[in-house]
Amino acid sequence: MQISRSIQCTWTPQYYSHEMLRSFKPYISRTFSSSIRSRKYPFPMANLSTVSTQKEAVSTKDESSHIVPKPLQVAKRLEKFKTTIFTQMSMLAIKHGAINLGQGFPNFDGPDFVKEAAIQGIKEGKNQYARGYGVPDLNSAVAARFKKDSGLEVDPEKEVTVTSGCTEAIAATILGLINPGDEVILFAPFYDSYEATLSMAGAKIKGITLRPPDFSLPIDELKSAVSKNTRAILLNTPHNPTGKMFTREELNVIASLCIENDILVFADEVYDKLAFEMEHISIASLPGMYERTVTMNSLGKTFSLTGWKIGWAIAPPHLTWGVRQAHSYLTFATSTPMQYAAATALRAPDSYYEELKRDYSAKKAILVEGLKAAGFTVYPSSGTYFVVVDHTPFGLENDIAFCEYLIKEVGVVAIPTSVFYLNPEEGKNLVRFTFCKDDDILKSAVQRMKEKLSKK
Repeated sequence: MQISRSIQCTWTPQYYSHEMLRSFKPYISRTFSSSIRSRKYPFPMANLSTVSTQKEAVSTKDESSHIVPKPLQVAKRLEKFKTTIFTQMSMLAIKHGAINLGQGFPNFDGPDFVKEAAIQGIKEGKNQYARGYGVPDLNSAVAARFKKDSGLEVDPEKEVTVTSGCTEAIAATILGLINPGDEVILFAPFYDSYEATLSMAGAKIKGITLRPPDFSLPIDELKSAVSKNTRAILLNTPHNPTGKMFTREELNVIASLCIENDILVFADEVYDKLAFEMEHISIASLPGMYERTVTMNSLGKTFSLTGWKIGWAIAPPHLTWGVRQAHSYLTFATSTPMQYAAATALRAPDSYYEELKRDYSAKKAILVEGLKAAGFTVYPSSGTYFVVVDHTPFGLENDIAFCEYLIKEVGVVAIPTSVFYLNPEEGKNLVRFTFCKDDDILKSAVQRMKEKLSKK
């Protein structure tokens, strides 16, 4: 018996899981690429349905349910690293309507004179690839600012490399100067990109823990950690997440060890203009240290323009060579109009930096006083826009449990610090808050904690 069939093609919006979309990758990757982020996606697909006079064929949607998800793939050197804690906490903040005092980006905009300079650059046609190591105007501005801050005169053409944010400066420095098996010393807690990038370079990581209440440098531990295989010390001052600023005495100890043992220093100084209780000191300015130091910095923190991702690395020519080699194959060049605007920013008068420090000092006071009133043990913060506290008075078992409770039950986001240690146990009692938010947001967050947190 002949069965008549007709084919109908109808376009209807279907919702597909991330795993189901993987099977369509060859067809959609060119147009959708990495923009697919959420768990379900409205995606118009043609449903081919066979209409039979005796029975309906199985729908395409039913068949797709039999697709077996492929395992996630990642190189072994990155297997231990998960979605960053900043992403996780920010997602929870959105879900629960919490005030985000976790991730360190301002909720206010940068200065108009810098934004206008970027707009002008775009209108003037400064929109093609920049020179790989930076447009001359920015290189000169970086060198001039560094001389004013540190007293060191550097060649903008040979010793300054512009990068896509300080995170890329860190990556270019590590990948360009560290060989597999080289030992690199970190001070824990540390910015999470350090460990991941060192792992990509195949480095052997040694951690020196800075402990509360003052997070001072354990000199004997540092001396014991140095070996004939130590290639570099990665130094962050002012220090994220603790707000510690390394004293001149501590920096002198590090410098002496480096000179005696022929060790490099990679100095992350992105918070140098947010120094409250003491003056920032660049370790490169100490006797005998410039020739073995890469100093890294950026525009984002100082000018509240974190999304621009303009950074730089300053180093003597023999170290700049390695940094530039890696930079060339990471990003090659950085946003052209934003570089011209960054040059304008770095030529800001001293009054800009003085006002910046006054504003942040006031914000810090709001948060610190509020945290103390809410019942936290608050540790001193001499720089950055972060404060670290002890959460244990509230009876939660560790920092992650506390931060989840704080988001869901109190409506405030903090960052658990255990992710910033080689041994997470060392950070389980601490969480980090940021005060780079407007005053009303800070006061609202403090009020929520005062009302909803209770000691146990």
